[in-house]
Amino acid sequence: MHMKTWLIAALVCAAVALYALQALPRCTSLDPDTAKVGDIVSVKGENLDKKSAGQLFLTDGNKDTKVVITEQTDAEIKFKVPQIKPGRYHLSILTSNGASIIDQPVVLTIEE
Repeated sequence: MHMKTWLIAALVCAAVALYALQALPRCTSLDPDTAKVGDIVSVKGENLDKKSAGQLFLTDGNKDTKVVITEQTDAEIKFKVPQIKPGRYHLSILTSNGASIIDQPVVLTIEE
């Protein structure tokens, strides 16, 4: 009985460790990196599928604006530029489990 308890505890610890090490979404590029309201922008990277990346936002550091995702795979997200004022915006991803918002190292310039 004692061995069974240790085995269950070890399995629970392994499951927690695997959950903690789950791959986080990461953006590496935008195409185009300058766009207008209504344009479709492609974000390339890793772990961008629906099981990792739940929602995508444009942020100017003060306000986050949610974008509509039109296509989503592990290596790419396409989104429509929302009604937003011209300027430079970073991308942020809310993980699918809602646990983290991850600022991405890519910048989108919105023109009039």
